[in-house]
Amino acid sequence: MRHMESLQGKFLLATSRMPDPRFREMVIYMCSHNEEGAMGLVVNQPTPYSLADIFRAAEVEPPPGKLPPVHIGGPVEMTAAFFLFSADYQPENFIAVNDTVRVSGDSRIIFDIAAGHGPKDFIFLLGYTGWAAGQLENELTVNGWLTLPAAYEDIFHTPDELKWRRVAERYGINIALYDDSIGNA
Repeated sequence: MRHMESLQGKFLLATSRMPDPRFREMVIYMCSHNEEGAMGLVVNQPTPYSLADIFRAAEVEPPPGKLPPVHIGGPVEMTAAFFLFSADYQPENFIAVNDTVRVSGDSRIIFDIAAGHGPKDFIFLLGYTGWAAGQLENELTVNGWLTLPAAYEDIFHTPDELKWRRVAERYGINIALYDDSIGNA
């Protein structure tokens, strides 16, 4: 396998050549990528459930106001819960994806959010996307994924239904037209 620059902190956008229909029009934020494999979270697949449902299930009083929906982070380990959040908040256990974004599976974050001292921006996700060593690199050779820099604004402040197109448009790409005319150099 040839060496590839880490995609940690970048987006993967599914193209029309993506062979797996589960990832149609998905935007994945890459939380880690190294020689051992890769892990990311889908940031544009909300469920009909609100985070208030999670609070109630945990027997925690939700904070006042509208809470964001629960997201599907990917098809792997759908019972695993993650918070993707802004770096203004520093829980005990987290992984710094970059200078502005953190990820954690620490359930205590929900108590901090309920108490009003959690992260400024966050997404709660169930499941994740994962690749074994070399698997993602192989998928990238068939143009199923487009890799692009990730903007904080797109992760936390762009409406989910617009993320796929807006992320591509930010870099001058009409993703709806991205088809078999793209080749490898």
